Amino acid sequence: MQAMTAEIIAIPRANLHEQVAGRLRQMLIEGKIPPGAKLNERELCEHLDVSRTPLREAIKMLAAEGLVELLPNRGAIAVDLSEQDISHTFEVMAGLEALSGQLAAQRISDAEVEEIRALHFEMMAAYTRRDLSTYYRVNAQIHRAINAAAKNPVLTATYERMNSRLHSLRFRSNQDGEKWAKAVREHQQMVEALSQRDGAALAAVLTAHLQNKLAVVLEQIHARDEAARQGAAS
Repeated sequence: MQAMTAEIIAIPRANLHEQVAGRLRQMLIEGKIPPGAKLNERELCEHLDVSRTPLREAIKMLAAEGLVELLPNRGAIAVDLSEQDISHTFEVMAGLEALSGQLAAQRISDAEVEEIRALHFEMMAAYTRRDLSTYYRVNAQIHRAINAAAKNPVLTATYERMNSRLHSLRFRSNQDGEKWAKAVREHQQMVEALSQRDGAALAAVLTAHLQNKLAVVLEQIHARDEAARQGAAS
C-alpha cells in the first residue's frame, strides 16, 4: 500500500506550463500564430488540451522571451517587429554570433566539436527530407552549441535574449529553396572553421550568415507589403 501511494505521489505535473510554452513557442516560430495575432486563450486551451492556468503561465514565459507582448485589457499578441527593429536586432545578433565564434574556436573541446558535427549531419538529413521544422530545431541547437562553447555566461544570456526575438524570422528565411541551400553551405563552412579552430573564419561566416538572413527577411517583408498594396488597390 505504501509503495502504491509513493508511485501516485511521484507523478510530476509542476512543469506542465513549460511543456505548454514549448508547444506555443513552436507555433509562434513556425507562423501558425502569425505576427500581430491575438492569442485566443479559449482556442489555445482546446488545441493544447490544457486549462487556462498553465496556458497563462506559459504566455508569461514567452512574454519574458520577447515572443509575445502583453497588452493591458487586451491580452497577449504575437510580437510583430518593425523593419527597423528587425534590422537593429539582426545587427546586434551578428556581433554576438561573431564573438561566440571567436571565443568558441579558442575554448571548444574535441567532444564539443564532435557533438556539433553530429548535429550538422542530423540537420543535413532533415534538409534532404525538406523537413523544415526539424531542420530549424537542429539548426538552432548548432548555433546555441557554438555559443555555449564560448564558455561566457554573460554572452550566452545576452545571445538568448536577442535571438528569441528573431526565431520566427529565421525560420521563415529558409522557405526559399535557393536561400535555404546557401544557408546549408554556410553551415558546412562553420563546421570546417570550428574543426580547424579558426576563430576569424568562423566569425566571418557567422556574420555573413546573419547578414544573408536579414536580406532574405527584408525581401520577404517588402514582397508581403507590396502584395498588400496591390490587393488594396484592386
